[in-house]
Amino acid sequence: MTAIPCAIALGSNLGDSRQILQAALVALHTPPAVELVAQSSVYQTVPIGPAQPDILNACALINTTLSPRHLLSRLLQIEQDFGRVRCQRWGPRTLDLDLIFYGQVCLTEPDLHIPHPRLRERAFVLVPLAEIAPDWIDPVSGQSVQHLFDALDLSGVKRLGYILHQP
Repeated sequence: MTAIPCAIALGSNLGDSRQILQAALVALHTPPAVELVAQSSVYQTVPIGPAQPDILNACALINTTLSPRHLLSRLLQIEQDFGRVRCQRWGPRTLDLDLIFYGQVCLTEPDLHIPHPRLRERAFVLVPLAEIAPDWIDPVSGQSVQHLFDALDLSGVKRLGYILHQP
């Protein structure tokens, strides 16, 4: 099977978030099924939802031979391995891994939406993604990540400047 380029968003605001994001990238990079191609800097963002600590966010580009469903299962397993408990929508989390793009695939299933349905309104996704994939075309809007980024309100986003993992 040909490897498909994908974009993954990472976030954490419980525990040692920097270490958790670093370890999550290591866990995600499982050749030959998943190859880490690029990663953004880390950004600190104001959370959406209930009162909680700021979130550390980043994005990664991968190539994978996994199907969208199997990649989602892999992401959910990594979240669980890092103690993710889903008890409150948009609540605090040790680790959040979202599949943003899977090539140019558009897919809508009850628990899997590609591209991620709220990516166009989320600075915590588009800011790090624009750093590493500004020319990626969103197959729904037909706009580049850079164009979507240019329309954002960047208040509440602070670049911390470091990367997480050297492959």
